Amino acid sequence: MLSYRHSFHAGNFADVLKHIVLVEILQHLQRKVGAIDHIDTHAGAGLFDLRSEHAQKLAEYRNGIARLDPADWPELATYLSIVASFNPGGTLHAYPGSPMIARRLMRPQDRASLFELHPTDCALLEQHMQGDRRIRVMREDGLPGLLRLLPPRSRRALVLIDPSYELKAEYEQVVATLKQAYKKFATGTYALWYPVVDRNRVNDLIQQIQNSGIRNIQRFELAIAADSAARGMTASGMVVINPPWTLLQTLAKLLPRLVQVLGRDDGAFFRADVLVNE
Repeated sequence: MLSYRHSFHAGNFADVLKHIVLVEILQHLQRKVGAIDHIDTHAGAGLFDLRSEHAQKLAEYRNGIARLDPADWPELATYLSIVASFNPGGTLHAYPGSPMIARRLMRPQDRASLFELHPTDCALLEQHMQGDRRIRVMREDGLPGLLRLLPPRSRRALVLIDPSYELKAEYEQVVATLKQAYKKFATGTYALWYPVVDRNRVNDLIQQIQNSGIRNIQRFELAIAADSAARGMTASGMVVINPPWTLLQTLAKLLPRLVQVLGRDDGAFFRADVLVNE
């Protein structure tokens, strides 16, 4: 199934959380001079026009990135400056996806492998990354594609896994992929995004990850409303394997403030905890 298009949701609260985590991890890995690999299993189009019909239909960015005033968030200066660089003049009309954010942070020695199965989005991604020899774009399923690339030559990598979860089977597939990837490359940093539409399904996902045998796992979740049986995403989260040692402390300070700014009602909450110790 290839019906999902992130262009309807670009810049929403889930993107804010995902991209804050992405930036924090990449900046930490780059404290060492050695090259790093960035692998994105569901890369999307790379850049989104918030004036487009898709983005305007739901306008989710208005309750996401549009609510973050850079003057109020000095600790997010890198992330917000990257977003601002696509919006000359100060008017928010474009939002960079994970590949574009990672590209802005890449050094000459770093490399990126981007997977995207949707034909239209893959074509757009190729256009956005054209001419950058550090980056490979592949139109294929990123989960099996990831396993083919491990371990990376650099032996240092961030793997971002953020499927749409259109199919229920994807919940099981991501856990199976994480277990296989960890066996091949146990020292890599893995960041798995998940939506909270059905809390029971998410609880099952978390339990499977905790029972996987993988060590050193943290969870970060941002809920803009209380869990609900009604249709729609009320929260999203990131599960990070081999996180930077600073990540838990950083997100534990940021998430309460993000809840205040992005939360829809008094039911909004956050999580920043350790799922499995080292």
